[in-house]
Amino acid sequence: MKPEANLTGLFVPLVTPFTDDLRLAPDALARLADEALSAGGARGLVALGTTAEAATLTTEEKQAVVRICSAACRAHGAPLIVGVGTNDTAAAITTLRELAQSGDVTAALVPTPPYTRPGEAGTLAHFTALAEHGGLPLVVYDIPYRTGQPLSISTLKALRRLPQVVGVKYATGAIDAATMELLSSSTPGFTVLGGDDAVISPLLAAGARGAILASANVRTADYAELISLWQRDATGPARRLGTELARLSAALFAEPNPTVIKGVLGAQGRIPSPAVRLPLLAASADSVRRAADLATARTRQTHEETAA
Repeated sequence: MKPEANLTGLFVPLVTPFTDDLRLAPDALARLADEALSAGGARGLVALGTTAEAATLTTEEKQAVVRICSAACRAHGAPLIVGVGTNDTAAAITTLRELAQSGDVTAALVPTPPYTRPGEAGTLAHFTALAEHGGLPLVVYDIPYRTGQPLSISTLKALRRLPQVVGVKYATGAIDAATMELLSSSTPGFTVLGGDDAVISPLLAAGARGAILASANVRTADYAELISLWQRDATGPARRLGTELARLSAALFAEPNPTVIKGVLGAQGRIPSPAVRLPLLAASADSVRRAADLATARTRQTHEETAA
């Protein structure tokens, strides 16, 4: 019996705002969290994901980010997913137990162990240990582009049978026969969440029940609407919006994530600075400008239609 997590709809993996001198900007993070869950219409938040630059945050900063996101989710009655990315199984169990003790975390987003590349048997053993000893529901993060470890459909099916595994963030970079097999064979209490921003629309059309999308930091309400349109089988509007958002996502990922996203948010005045921490470098002005234009395109069109 799987725990009740209800991980459908849009989850926004929030950026971590910094000041120009690279200090955490907690007030800006709190505003982003509230905006995503209120006007943005997101189902929930993800803290400490790749988009949050979690690898560069201190332990104290990570704790602050989780506290801020937890407060926003409590206020809105929304689920919170927290990223736990490590190739050390014992350390991951310790972190999961600490998060579970807070009572505010719905699930942990856990990638296939990066760099170590333990093979599929080792990956299954890793998640089995986390499920048995971590005390928190798990969302498997399948992203071979970053981990160097692809997962076969048989391994994914074995993972979803684990009682504590409640979903997968599916970001393999392709929609193929394995994708369709995964989506066509459901397991109660297990949700497939799309994680490839540029192809999220066809993945939703194929049966994914939600998404974790970095691009949704920028046009949250539109990505939430896209998911809703596909869930309502509003095929025509979903295709049109999906095509538009695919162009935006491509622009937002023109340089390493989340540099362009932070550039756009900074230009919009939603965060105090576009600053990122090394080894990332700030996005170029051209990339930010192109993405910012696409980020406001639908807003301008809506205003023009209303005026007419």
